[in-house]
This record gives sequence, structure tokens and C-alpha cells, in this order.
Amino acid sequence: MRIIVLGAPGVGKGSQASRISRALAIPHISTGDLFRAQIAGNTDIGRKVSSLINQGLLVSDEITVDLLVKRLENEDCQKGFILDGFPRTVKQAHYLDIILTAMNSSIDILVNITLDDSSIVKRIAGRRTCSSCGEVYHVEDNPPENDGFCNHCFSTLINRSDDSPSAVKHRLNIYHEQTKPLIDYYMSKTKIVHIESDNLIAVTTRKVFESLEICINDELKGDGGREAITE
Repeated sequence: MRIIVLGAPGVGKGSQASRISRALAIPHISTGDLFRAQIAGNTDIGRKVSSLINQGLLVSDEITVDLLVKRLENEDCQKGFILDGFPRTVKQAHYLDIILTAMNSSIDILVNITLDDSSIVKRIAGRRTCSSCGEVYHVEDNPPENDGFCNHCFSTLINRSDDSPSAVKHRLNIYHEQTKPLIDYYMSKTKIVHIESDNLIAVTTRKVFESLEICINDELKGDGGREAITE
């Protein structure tokens, strides 16, 4: 399956994408991870990306699309993939259409994870991110096994500067302006499921998996319809 996981900052789309990835044995592709890999490798692109991020600027579509194309060409993407963080705009969705058409492929389903803005601001205040591998935790809802340290690489957890309430509100405004219109864009193109995020990751996961099972069954029945399924 080829899946897009969409949602505002803080709804837990990265956590859900990782769980879907493990369940379906398909790669979870995050543009943030692609950027971090380039930065860690000290490549020419990585240095450009690092400079842009340090200036508080967005990485250009040209760089993002180039990295994505190279990743999708890997053998592990042949049976499917999950996109997290791309597309962020309708323009990027057009780029993705071109990429997938060239690969004789298409998106099977869009999983839209929702939560009201005030709850998002409160939730992100408790978020902690691994300073090394980027794994995300929450002090109440998803705490690390050892306070202040990553479960996987044991590096220090940090409270990112862009997780402050004012920064989050700014990011939410950008999301509503630029990313939320993707729901309308994909409405006639693919199946969409809407999942309300719960404080307990496992509860959200259950709802996501139940919806995916419905869609998988539809495909097995040869149902080519593209109706939105609301959870």
C-alpha cells in the first residue's frame, strides 16, 4: 500500500506512521528523516539544508522532491510506503502526482489525523525529542523508559525551540493555510480516513488500523470507489 499520513503538528502522525510501517512491513518515509540523514552525512545537500533550517527558512521543493525521488527508487518501496511530512502543500502534491505517474503508481489512501488546536498546543508543551535519532516522546502520554534519555540510542532528550506555545500557534496557522487544503485536493483522487487523535497512542493506533482494514477489504472486493470514511 502507498499511504500518506496527514495531520497538524502534534497530532502524532509520525508515531502512527511508524506503527503502520511495522504492521505492513513497508518503509516509513519522513522528509525530516531524509534531511537529518543528509546533515549527518555532511553532504552538499545536507549543508544547504542545515543552513536553511538554522535561518528558520523552509527547505525548497526542489531539494525535497529530489531527495524523495531517490528514496522512492529504493527496492524496499516496491511493495509500498508511508509518506509523513510530504506533501505539505497542493504544489507538492502535484509534484508527487508526477513522480508516481512516472513510476506507474498512485496513492492508495490518505490517513488524516485530527485534533483541535488548543489540545495540540497543550500536548506539544510536553513533547521531548531525541537529540540524536529524532525519536519523539511525551512526558505524560509516551514517556521514555529512563527520564530524559532516548529508549533507542540513549541520547539526551530535548525540548525543541519550535515547540513553544507561540511557535506552535504559528505552525498551526501555516498548516491550516497550506496543508489542510490537501484534504480537498485528494478527495476525488483516493480514499481518505479521518481519525481523531487520542492522548493514548494505542487508542489512536487501534482506530487507524480498523480504518485501514476496512479499506484493504474494499480493495480485495474490487471496490474502486473513493468515498471518505469518517472514524
